[in-house]
Amino acid sequence: MAQTILDRILVDVRTEVDAAKYQRPVADLRARIADLPPPLSLPNAIANEFGLIAEIKEKSPSVGRMREANVARAANVYQDSGVVRAVSVLTNFTHFGMSIERLVEVRKIVKKPILRKDFMIEEYQIREARAFGADAILLMASVLDAAQLKGFYNLTRELGMQALFEVHSPEEISALPADALVVGINSRKFKTTEGFSGSNQDSTKDFSVDLSAFELAEQLPENTLRVAESGISVETVTGVTKTFNAALVGTSLLRDERGIEDAIRAFEDAIISA
Repeated sequence: MAQTILDRILVDVRTEVDAAKYQRPVADLRARIADLPPPLSLPNAIANEFGLIAEIKEKSPSVGRMREANVARAANVYQDSGVVRAVSVLTNFTHFGMSIERLVEVRKIVKKPILRKDFMIEEYQIREARAFGADAILLMASVLDAAQLKGFYNLTRELGMQALFEVHSPEEISALPADALVVGINSRKFKTTEGFSGSNQDSTKDFSVDLSAFELAEQLPENTLRVAESGISVETVTGVTKTFNAALVGTSLLRDERGIEDAIRAFEDAIISA
């Protein structure tokens, strides 16, 4: 069977995690955590009014490089925007061009909840996220089984953080802990061998999303806060404002040729009109 995009990414994630554990033992992370202020609440940030979880990344496997000027200004623009409720920071280097140190840089600017977005495969990464200033982490049901999701969630809350659970199918929804609070439906087809044009070259179109996945929102428990992930543009955001509490948006903002300031304003106008 051919390797999927997710399979290839996870191999590289393991290499990055092993290197981080060698460089920063758990004892060092615990010491950093002890000196930090309490985390900010992601659920509180998105519960009352629809808004964006705006992302920062240098590149992606789906379309390639982001616009450098947009990435450089992203943290400041997101902090100033009334429609951005929280900020997502990619920390994977191999496939997204980022690192855990970027969390510290963003934290100096952003006073809103910060999500560490990465492929979490070990409890070490959860402690690392908190040690570098994250308020929340991503837990993917396509990567972790039900027992791991529950155990990772327990540790996340012990550290004062919250989790954004990510699902792609009814089976993954059924694997979530009963007390999962924030759940994202990701329209990106990670378990595929095709569609990721940016793996080898820049692409003007993202072929790896299927927006019909957002229909799964109807199957989520009523008490969950719902996040629409991937493939959200100015043209499609109005379609999720009634069903979801927030949309996680990255590429549409970071590749906008008008500049990230104009991109955010366009989203603000679209959300208001909805």
